Amino acid sequence: MDLKHLLKRGALLAAANWPIVAIQFVAETTFQVLLVVPILGAAILVAVLLGGNLGDLLHGSPRDMFTAIASALLAEPVALSAFITSLVLVLLGGSVLTFAVKGGTVEVLVAANAAAGPIESEPLTFDTFRSASSFTLDRFTSGCARLFRPYLALGFVLMIVYALSVGGYLAFVVYGYRALEGRALLIGWTVIAAIAAAGLVAWITLVNLLYLLLQVAMAIEGVRLGEACGAAARFIRAEFRELAGVFVVVFALVVAATLASALAWSGVGLIAFVPLVGLAVFPLQIAALLLRGLVFEYLGLTALGAYVTLYQRHVTRAPKAVAEVLATA
Repeated sequence: MDLKHLLKRGALLAAANWPIVAIQFVAETTFQVLLVVPILGAAILVAVLLGGNLGDLLHGSPRDMFTAIASALLAEPVALSAFITSLVLVLLGGSVLTFAVKGGTVEVLVAANAAAGPIESEPLTFDTFRSASSFTLDRFTSGCARLFRPYLALGFVLMIVYALSVGGYLAFVVYGYRALEGRALLIGWTVIAAIAAAGLVAWITLVNLLYLLLQVAMAIEGVRLGEACGAAARFIRAEFRELAGVFVVVFALVVAATLASALAWSGVGLIAFVPLVGLAVFPLQIAALLLRGLVFEYLGLTALGAYVTLYQRHVTRAPKAVAEVLATA
């Protein structure tokens, strides 16, 4: 199967099972909203008790909000500890929710890929599209239950890797900055820090890909984390070319969609400053956020469908390869 048909099959599997796109979007949105709750509460606390500016505290990305609130609470260690503890609890709870939902999502895509015929090479009709639809509430919930524990263990390993990666990057930047003296050296260090940040992004992207492949291996082969690592490594060696092609194409689509959404959002934001007209833009902003979230979820599930197709083909071909080796021995 060439790259074009592989991506087409993944896109059709995701579209035919559209409820999982909506469920994934709701889960991710719920997670983000839950993270905002302790940040908003801490910002109100700082504004009321410490006299901070609520607008300044809630300006920027969630990371900027966290930094501003934590800086304001440095003089109150008890309040700072409570804020960080609440944020960690919400982070853990929201992560558990996403791990559970991902189990049902992968279960549905695995069943859809097994049930669908060669839909990527057939004319797109309603019957062809319906043959790839395998979503049922029972199948989704059973997948959540079956894969919850292995996905939970894998998710906590992922969070540890994230923490170590970000901690290593911050330590590199902070200690490197303190070790340098002189303006010329600092300018050079800024370039090095920017390269390190790009390396961190590339590393996190690679980690996310490995995380996704481990999820697929656990779902299809029914193995635990240790065995899934070996199974995923064999899969990568056997299907590296197709796997890399899918990853590059989907990554390019995600980057293009991000740039397009940023341009659209900036254009809508300029209109929002116009009196009265700006009120009419608010529903458009909500609709744009919903559309953006659904598009990104669909792209992610398209890649997941392609990976599931590749992995099931790899599992099917492996016994045949072993038999051929034994026959020629």
